[in-house]
Amino acid sequence: MVLDETIITRAIIERFTEKLLACVDLDVAIVGGGVSGLVAGWRLGQKRRKVAIFERKLTIGGGMWGGGMMFNEIVVQEAAKHLLDELDITSRPYGQGYYTADAIEAVTTLGSKAMKTGARLFNCIHVEDVMVRENRVTGLVIGWSPVEIAGLHVDPMTIRSKYVIDATGHDVDIVKIFLRKNPPAALFTETGGIMGERSMWADVGEAQTVEYSKEVYPGLFVSGMAATASWGTNRMGPIFGGMLLSGERAAELIEARLATE
Repeated sequence: MVLDETIITRAIIERFTEKLLACVDLDVAIVGGGVSGLVAGWRLGQKRRKVAIFERKLTIGGGMWGGGMMFNEIVVQEAAKHLLDELDITSRPYGQGYYTADAIEAVTTLGSKAMKTGARLFNCIHVEDVMVRENRVTGLVIGWSPVEIAGLHVDPMTIRSKYVIDATGHDVDIVKIFLRKNPPAALFTETGGIMGERSMWADVGEAQTVEYSKEVYPGLFVSGMAATASWGTNRMGPIFGGMLLSGERAAELIEARLATE
């Protein structure tokens, strides 16, 4: 067999185009391929929902790669241990109610499991706007993140979605875009705006991150650190149980909506 460079090129273009075209109209669009976004994609994929994850960086996994301060080991509490087990991520007990896992195994396994359910994942994608119809978020406006970084003027394209999850972490990018582009719209938060994350308190922050992973405006949900930043709860530091459970909760809430539509 003689390898033909043009066939290789054609295969990449055709197969990527097929994949992207299949995601122009979605049940759920997730922005951010970190832990909560990947878990939400995995859970929704298990329910056979049409879901895609859009990540602006070349790699997925958010902050999980670095564990705590680049010690690539993560800690998960008892409440989230079932997710490690279901994902088949190796863990070891550490004291009473704590478990540790290798950060690299956790990220790569979670990414693979999400895609095996049918969730699609697109990296190097920048979300520059949201679609809003009749006071509801109904999709995304996307472009290539290298184009955005280079400051080039290239028009974007759109993705329609029944629901959007902002899983962009501390930056809470999608909620910020929505508020900037749609005054005087208000969020469901106490102030109607982004309240900002509070100082680290692992015990409180873990519970609140899960509790506040919910709809922040019609059609727009938040998870992970985007939930913490939106609702003004405490950050939790290098423990990842809340992030895992946050993605699961966001997926469950959206699935309950989709099941009745």
